[in-house]
Amino acid sequence: MSSASLRLLSKTRQTARIVIVGAGSAGIAAATRLLDLGFRNVLLLEAEDRIGGRVHTIPFADNVVDLGAQWCHGEKGNVVYDKVKDLNLLEVTEPHYETFRCVRSNKEVLPDDLADQLKTIADMSIPDRQAELLDFEGSLGDYINMKYWKELAKLPPIDRTIAEEFLEVFHKFEASVEAADHLFEVSGKGHLEYWLCEGELLLNWKDKGYKRFLKLLMKAPEDQSEDLGILKDHVRLNRRIAEINWKGADELTVRCWNGEVITADHVICTVSLGVLKEQHPKLFVPALPAAKVRAIEGLKLGTVDKFFLEFENPPLPGDWPGFNCLWLKEDLEELRASELFWLESVFGFYPVSRQPRILQGWIIGPHARHMETLTEERVLEGLLWLFRKFLPFETAHPVRMLRTQWHANPNFRGSYTFRSTYTDALRTGAWDLEAPLQDVCGRPRLQFAGESTHKHFYSTVHGAVETGWREAERLHLYYRARTSQL
Repeated sequence: MSSASLRLLSKTRQTARIVIVGAGSAGIAAATRLLDLGFRNVLLLEAEDRIGGRVHTIPFADNVVDLGAQWCHGEKGNVVYDKVKDLNLLEVTEPHYETFRCVRSNKEVLPDDLADQLKTIADMSIPDRQAELLDFEGSLGDYINMKYWKELAKLPPIDRTIAEEFLEVFHKFEASVEAADHLFEVSGKGHLEYWLCEGELLLNWKDKGYKRFLKLLMKAPEDQSEDLGILKDHVRLNRRIAEINWKGADELTVRCWNGEVITADHVICTVSLGVLKEQHPKLFVPALPAAKVRAIEGLKLGTVDKFFLEFENPPLPGDWPGFNCLWLKEDLEELRASELFWLESVFGFYPVSRQPRILQGWIIGPHARHMETLTEERVLEGLLWLFRKFLPFETAHPVRMLRTQWHANPNFRGSYTFRSTYTDALRTGAWDLEAPLQDVCGRPRLQFAGESTHKHFYSTVHGAVETGWREAERLHLYYRARTSQL
């Protein structure tokens, strides 16, 4: 037996060196669980100058805003909710995302009864475990269109032009939920694989932000923002990874862009699917197996960005719980021919919980990626033009604006994952992305975690956390089995 093999066999949970790439929700969940399980040599390498990944709470206006993950989605079977349910940290978000006004680009506001009818039909068109999807071969967009017009035909006649305008904005709204450029690339059948946790789907974090949950995982005091709790001395920031070498049966090496080289017995890679797509050919030595590459190429990570506009006073009239933008055909053609074409994918603005002076807007897809390349001044000019185009009243000039740039950031390259029609065509999925690369003796060498590796809770923080715990448990079981054999 070689000296390298003997050295590996002598490793215990106290001496095994574990490197976790990425200090987002999955990385933090894996690291904290490993430490709880008795592992001692755990190191998190984070490319950003902060921890949290796509959980990013910052001070803004009257308290905080979440630039990334914003809500706890559901209660039953949700590990995030289970962790905080007795701590008075969550509350139900006001129903702005259901009671919004529908405004056309000629400033016409749809009557509430008409808007409510269209919203009800649209809501009924979302496949929630609907049996028709089991044998449905098309995209989610195809399914929703079919269902929408079928339901609409059951009602007294509604102006078809308005119904088409509403369907368009509904598509954008749902595409933002999926993080898809459009719903025609989202797998219809694959949609059944996504599990919704029962209970309230929009639970906000009051004035604490999602960061509070990560603080709880780390057992860190709430009032000291830099305190890492049990992760103190286990995190290195500004460590962008250049190469993960997992060759042979000996130790792995991780090389950072700053030249630092770290050796490990196990590496847990939690980088986003966007980073994997862009960097996997150069990042991993040797190259990843074909099944892993197929999953990386087949799964999709889209772009969803936010705008936060702060005003001196609440910007909308009291009876306006946000608004969605319905484009008239001629106005849309004119927009598409202008430099403001990207505004087509800004579908709505809504109040922010506990932030009465803020309006939050959303943009998706290629237009979001274009918006990220513009200056803040140009973005603000565009949004104010949109307000003037749609709103039948004047709005004040905002005090300041924030916009996210999740795709432009090389450490993310997008927002969150969905299962596309291409995923189905390649017959791949999260199960291929999740699978660890192991030695012949079963030692997990290179492991993968993060929301994109979850078969049912992809795109969520609770999914990311579960995958971090999953990989920590994988190492725990490996070393427990080793101990029992000695």
